[in-house]
Amino acid sequence: MATETEIKLSLSATAARQLPQLPLLAGSERSSKLLVNTYYDTPDRRLRRERIVVRYRRQGRQWLLGVKTASPIAAGLAQRGEWEAPGRPGEFGFGHVDSVAVRELLETLRAELQPVFTTRFRRDAHVVAPRPGVRIEVALDRGRIDAGAVRQTIREVELELLSGSLNDLFAIALDLQASLPMHPEASSKSERAYRLLDGAPLLAVKAQPVAVLAEMPTMAAFRLIALACIGHLQSNEQGVCHSDEAEFVHQARVAIRRLRSAIRLWEPLLPESFVARFDPRWQALAKQLGDNRNWDVFRAETLPLLVEAFAGRVDGALLEGRVHRRCVSSRRVSRRAMQSEDYSRLLLDFTAALVALPASPAGLLADFVPRCLSKRARRVNERAAAPLQADVAARHRLRVAFKQLRYGLEFFAPLLVDPLRAEYLQSATALQEMLGRLNDLAVATQLVAAVLPAGNRAEVQAWLAAQTESLLPEFAQLLDDFQQRSAPWQSPDRSGGDRSRSQQLAHSL
Repeated sequence: MATETEIKLSLSATAARQLPQLPLLAGSERSSKLLVNTYYDTPDRRLRRERIVVRYRRQGRQWLLGVKTASPIAAGLAQRGEWEAPGRPGEFGFGHVDSVAVRELLETLRAELQPVFTTRFRRDAHVVAPRPGVRIEVALDRGRIDAGAVRQTIREVELELLSGSLNDLFAIALDLQASLPMHPEASSKSERAYRLLDGAPLLAVKAQPVAVLAEMPTMAAFRLIALACIGHLQSNEQGVCHSDEAEFVHQARVAIRRLRSAIRLWEPLLPESFVARFDPRWQALAKQLGDNRNWDVFRAETLPLLVEAFAGRVDGALLEGRVHRRCVSSRRVSRRAMQSEDYSRLLLDFTAALVALPASPAGLLADFVPRCLSKRARRVNERAAAPLQADVAARHRLRVAFKQLRYGLEFFAPLLVDPLRAEYLQSATALQEMLGRLNDLAVATQLVAAVLPAGNRAEVQAWLAAQTESLLPEFAQLLDDFQQRSAPWQSPDRSGGDRSRSQQLAHSL
């Protein structure tokens, strides 16, 4: 099986015109051709569900039957199986597909295959050879997708690794991005075409499980999880930029939190320079989205209760108008952040550094997981020992520790078959959600100062304080429940007591 490795970058019409003049491409081999691709699927979209692409490509007078496995794309990087052979449109012979599972599936679906959409674009390609043994095709594609009655412009650069390493491929991508504004593309042409064909609205995307394995090298697991977080973020970037639906911003922030939590979980194994370079940049992006999220939550959850509680004493329409304007203003900040060149560079910079991380001597994931979770559980218990009832800052620190522990449990879920894990995660989740409610009230106390007249401010803030007080007994109960469940996770004492939960996990792995 041939493996296609490429990076996809979208760019403006102006940047596309300037691309051929870049010094990197001067003097390189160049070709230009018109490519017309017809994509096939079954009436029930079976190939889409199986993440397999079947297409016929017309290239001059030649027709090529192509089959690809449609792997997820993160920061423009796609690595997938590819098989291509001459053929005639409407005839499907899959003998050239050397993956038995893929070939057998296609053979069973052969009679059902029908054209679903087409792409038509001109490809101007250069082959660059930055050093001996390295060849990379830099292809500028300009044209359109035709999906039913709907069309969408294609304007992107595809960098395909012909020979060399992933580091070489990213070096060229970073060189191009330093010269012209380019954004790592979040989806393939076929994925975009399916969305056009469906005519479905943009929907916020939640994090998906990551298929980690116990025998996987620890750093390979980090790369897989970090790329999944980038994919989660990019799945929501169009919604942040083009929709007023609050969930897109929420999921984008969750993706960044999960990524930063992964960095913290693996921090002892990561180069200090990697953490120092990227964690502050992801934190800065999260802060740019944070104000937006705070106002969205205030508007959706706190404002209706506040207006009802203060009917006749607070001008509800005036307050709602002010909050709405704050939401609109903060959403513009989020959109500028996600449409900025800084964000595009961060995606590519981070992914390039991620794939360049050394694989050793980190060991196997099975040995890393119990140590990692025990450390996070200890930190939660240490912070839970603080006087939390009246200390907003202490509750926030505990909430941060819980997030890191919870995300760790989610990252490693395929490995943790212990029957107590589900109960532990459920208890941790319930407590984290309560901490989130308390945090929302603390943030709301700050936000009302920006939208309420001075005469109402103190009374409303006192009401918010009372709402917080009413939640504290439930918070105390959830905390007590979690602390009882958390005991088995702690490392054994030096006197050699009962075997710890971490040791049990290591044994089960």
